[in-house]
Amino acid sequence: MSEESTHQEVALITGANKGIGRGVAEQLAALGMAVVIGARDPLRGEEAAAAVRAAGGNARAVTLDVTDQATVQEAAKQLEERFGHLDVLINNAGITGSGQVSPEDAHDQVPSSVDLDMVRAVFETNVFGVIQVTNAMLPLLRRSPAPRVVNVSSHAASLTLTSDPGGPFTALLPSAAYSPSKTALTALTVQYANELRRDGILVNAVAPGFVDTDSNNHTGFLTVAQGATSVVRLAMLGTDGPTGGFFSEEGQVPW
Repeated sequence: MSEESTHQEVALITGANKGIGRGVAEQLAALGMAVVIGARDPLRGEEAAAAVRAAGGNARAVTLDVTDQATVQEAAKQLEERFGHLDVLINNAGITGSGQVSPEDAHDQVPSSVDLDMVRAVFETNVFGVIQVTNAMLPLLRRSPAPRVVNVSSHAASLTLTSDPGGPFTALLPSAAYSPSKTALTALTVQYANELRRDGILVNAVAPGFVDTDSNNHTGFLTVAQGATSVVRLAMLGTDGPTGGFFSEEGQVPW
């Protein structure tokens, strides 16, 4: 365990070499946290960490594929050795399954014709990967005086919003993979919150909004910095903050 283990707050962000995850890493580093950038590609992860350091932040990269148990366990080991604890876990890594296309062009998500292998791959990352990473990091989170877990979800996870015939999702194609995976993630968030409440670990889900990223072929209207703001707010909660909630920048998102 290094000397860094005794003072500075530490945050691990999965899928943080680009997009919202990178924006979150930049903002948390600017607030004084030591950020650990999880990335499947070690080169891209290190490039992102170097950029954060160049801006004056404390950042390092770890190779982390949320679907690969070996890399998850190795990342936990490295955090243990370097810091000895973890204050914030942000489960940001996620995939749509459709590649780099706008939501209205994701024809392969339509339930009646969807490829089940694609659905399985999306759930493997967006749901099962969150379980794998969270469970591996819990021993380190339990050593924090104010541990927080933030699961990056989506407004598309809301059954209230997506089931409204006159709502904002009527113009989009039905989704058998991405949207249900994010609905499952919000449900999982509640279950973790219920279990970990007695330990003082706050677990919340967040919908960053329609952010301009690769995953929607850059059709989003929010900047990465704007999308990262709501994630960062939940990452900075005090010990009296909410748990088991689903939030956006505007407040609570309906289930």
